[in-house]
Amino acid sequence: MKKLLRFLKNYKKELIFGPLFKLLEAIFELIVPLVMAEIIDNGIANADNAYVWKMSGVIVLLGMCGLCFALTCQFLAAKCAYGFGTELRQALYKHINSLSYTSIDKIGTSSLVNRLTNDSNTVQNGVNMFIRLAVRAPFLVIGAAVMAVTIDLKLSLVLFIAAPLISGIIFFIMSRTVPMYKKTQQKLDRASMLTRENLEGARVIRAFSRQQEEIDEFKQAVNDITECSVAVGKISAILNPAAFMIMNLGIVAILWFGGGRINAGSLTQGELTAFTNYMTQILLALVVLANLIVIFTKAFASANRISEVFDLEPESTGTGIPDGSCENIIEFSNVSFTYNDAGDSSVRGLDFVLKKGEMLGIIGGTGSGKSTAASLIPGFYRATEGIVKISGTDVNDWDIEALRKRIGIVPQKAVLFSGSLRENMKWRKADASDEEIIAALKTAQAWEFVEKMPDKLDTYISQGGKNLSGGQKQRISIARALIGKPDIIILDDSTSALDYATDLKLRKALREDMSDISVVMISQRTTSLKDADKIIVMEDGSPVGVGTHNELLESCDVYREIYSSQMNEKEESKNA
Repeated sequence: MKKLLRFLKNYKKELIFGPLFKLLEAIFELIVPLVMAEIIDNGIANADNAYVWKMSGVIVLLGMCGLCFALTCQFLAAKCAYGFGTELRQALYKHINSLSYTSIDKIGTSSLVNRLTNDSNTVQNGVNMFIRLAVRAPFLVIGAAVMAVTIDLKLSLVLFIAAPLISGIIFFIMSRTVPMYKKTQQKLDRASMLTRENLEGARVIRAFSRQQEEIDEFKQAVNDITECSVAVGKISAILNPAAFMIMNLGIVAILWFGGGRINAGSLTQGELTAFTNYMTQILLALVVLANLIVIFTKAFASANRISEVFDLEPESTGTGIPDGSCENIIEFSNVSFTYNDAGDSSVRGLDFVLKKGEMLGIIGGTGSGKSTAASLIPGFYRATEGIVKISGTDVNDWDIEALRKRIGIVPQKAVLFSGSLRENMKWRKADASDEEIIAALKTAQAWEFVEKMPDKLDTYISQGGKNLSGGQKQRISIARALIGKPDIIILDDSTSALDYATDLKLRKALREDMSDISVVMISQRTTSLKDADKIIVMEDGSPVGVGTHNELLESCDVYREIYSSQMNEKEESKNA
């Protein structure tokens, strides 16, 4: 929680004056029983109606002042809590966006979303309740106890017996429920993860008719949350009945013994009424304090979860911005990489050099480390062994923003964002002209269908590009990466949805329109890599062959096997 206190630095006045106004309200609340005692002893006992009306006016005045102080405190608390929550979310969102892939993998996307939304709301509510009640409840307990003692010390023994009993009940309940609140948050993370998976994979789920299975799994996850919450509720439900039982029994004892002291002349009726009010105030304040502890417990648990995110180191970045004079655009020197908590390296012993304007092809079976190797180029992941150099400079020494401005990336899954086609195309270069966009679309073989759309570049793209086909999304994604003519373009199996003819046109256009760009193409198709200057064949994370298409057909069994499985006799003769 201490790490989050920095977000309260702009709300020092609210943190001071909010509790102060709540304290004033509590003081006025403690004065009311004394005024009531005066009305009973001096007004009602003497049938002095004028005195009764006058003192009743004092109670109304105290109530109005208390209301004004309470409203002021509520305003200050809301301003502080929601301002704190806004700054916290902004900082958390900014920090999450600065994290490396490795850091994000440690916590998981679903949990990050939950911490950004649910946990930040819980902490915000904790700040709100702190300002409103953290001072008021303890002050009422202590103040009412002092006032009760000043009225009658012997009768206060009832109070000193009832208060520890209620405190014991509160402690018992807290010791049982606090661990359960933490478990509920973990179960909520799982429900969030399932929700995200099901929404993103809706088409796959329907394709396999897995709706009912997914519904059942989500239902079980939600039921787990319900069971945990109900278990907490059952234990917490003991608090109010037990506390009020003790409180009412205490009031009975006060009336019983107080009546005897009135008969003995040691206590007045007004003082007994005031004492009863103080007893009620103390016990109600204890119940409020118990609920406040629950809120603070949740807030501290959520604050710790948020602090775990802030503890993750942001993506490391250097300051280097090479002039681009180095002939070798990409160099891998005995590079290996292992994911966190992975048993074995995903990539190992990778060595190659790619010069400016050359094309590198990477091919291999599923899980062979192709995409992992490509992700080391822009520094999404950092090599655990060996050195990755871009334009002669170690990736770790590059200014990360400058590095990625020089690299156009098209991931395996084409990701488009809601908005116009023009807005999507300007992601790499915000000031890209329509001429630049159209040129990139033509190179990516996308202009042929964009041109036929009624709104052309103003065509609305739904979230994730749901209103486009797979091939259209891939071609637009490729065009987006080409805007601004980067030094390197990485195509991570991003032509898989294209037919062979369109794939061929795309490769030809890349050679002709952007001959000075170095291309890293990951593909399952040997035909897509035929014209590559160098092809790396991956198997189980290791390179088992490096060379051109023809060289690998002669020297690499794995490549030859992939090629043969994709070519029938007619295709072989056609591509010979």
